[in-house]
Amino acid sequence: MANAFAHLPGAVVDDTGLRHVGNPLIEQRRLHDGDAVAPLGDRAVIAVPGEDRLSWLDSLSSQALTRLEPGVGTELLVLDPRGHVEHAASVVDDGETTWLIADRDDAPRLLEWLRKMRFRLRVDPRAADEDFAVIGGTPAALERVAAAAPAGVPLVWNDPWPQPGAGGYAYAVVDPHPGAERVWAEAIVTRDEERRIAEAAATGEIEIAGLAAVDALRVAAWRPRWSADVDERALPHELDWLRTAVHLDKGCYRGQETVAKVHNLGHPPRRLVALQLDGSGSVLPERGAAVRIGDDAVGTVTSAALHYEEGPIALAVVRRTTPVDASMTVDTPDGPVAAAQEVVVPPDAGATAGVPRITRLSRRASAQ
Repeated sequence: MANAFAHLPGAVVDDTGLRHVGNPLIEQRRLHDGDAVAPLGDRAVIAVPGEDRLSWLDSLSSQALTRLEPGVGTELLVLDPRGHVEHAASVVDDGETTWLIADRDDAPRLLEWLRKMRFRLRVDPRAADEDFAVIGGTPAALERVAAAAPAGVPLVWNDPWPQPGAGGYAYAVVDPHPGAERVWAEAIVTRDEERRIAEAAATGEIEIAGLAAVDALRVAAWRPRWSADVDERALPHELDWLRTAVHLDKGCYRGQETVAKVHNLGHPPRRLVALQLDGSGSVLPERGAAVRIGDDAVGTVTSAALHYEEGPIALAVVRRTTPVDASMTVDTPDGPVAAAQEVVVPPDAGATAGVPRITRLSRRASAQ
């Protein structure tokens, strides 16, 4: 499907979607301030109609969905029997259909799995990308966008991150949490509305930001995402994802035993860290780049970005036992760069942890 925004002046488009329209740093600020919206070509939409949809999704996923109210946003994870993350999706229901926003690379597999799990229940999951696209921004910015509302409820998913939901649990102990600065929502729009937005952007009526800006704000907020931060070993605990994607008190689902055991009796084997990278170079580490203490590789980068205030930053998953005060380096195509670690998930994370709240030590915080 052709990208509706490829004709914009300065547009850079790749197979994930519109990357930027000339200046990703300016686009970040506009997106953060609510002055721009972002076409999310790397998202896909799955529609799940049917009377049993919410109880069915509840039984399959980590989230409590049976009593989800129309228009309320949440998110779910599908885990394997050992508790590893297989799929993730944002969720909004309109009273007749549950709408899932998933990473485009994962959506076909998620849909295939959902269709296999229908049995005799009254549900009929289907791909909805031919008819719908996803636009992101602050809730205020999305007021310029006509969200689809096939059942009368606007299909706008308001990101709950980082506020722990009912049944959720927060591992990060920083105050304030950087995610509190990011107010984010995603609107499901018709393809006709997507074209209207593109036309309005061409005339300057609507400001547009690209995926590079979206991802930089996400990394700065320590917000996990399936396509970036999940590998075949990932447990939700390691990414502080119990906050918004897991309900610890709900009924049985695949992988629940591991979720409960790691949280209540142990600690996740790896932990997410935020990295402030040496800003003297312009080359960011690639996904999967080694994080080292001396010559010893202790983890890998999952996401990296150049932030308009923080400079070069990254998220990485490291061994649980990695010292929290260790001096690190990260491999880049131009050689190793120094990295200052901020603890996201503490080494003793879990229900029995007694870690005090700490103040952030980011470049932005230290400059204020």
